[in-house]
Amino acid sequence: MRTTVNIEENLLAELKVFALQARRTLGEVIEEATRNLLAQRRESAQHATIRLTTGSGKGLLPGVDLDDSAALLELMEER
Repeated sequence: MRTTVNIEENLLAELKVFALQARRTLGEVIEEATRNLLAQRRESAQHATIRLTTGSGKGLLPGVDLDDSAALLELMEER
């Protein structure tokens, strides 16, 4: 399918050089890059839906930060 897109001049120049070096058309390079971008977004969206379940069902203890691995290790060693 044919379409028109606006691409920043320097980026387009880089894409053209890449396509020449890879012996591919500019359209093929843009299609592959677009497919890769969409695949990454789908993959990251799947990971974003993780839900943690606690043993007691009451949620996290006060002061627990799941993003602080050092503090989590300290809490686990205390118990």
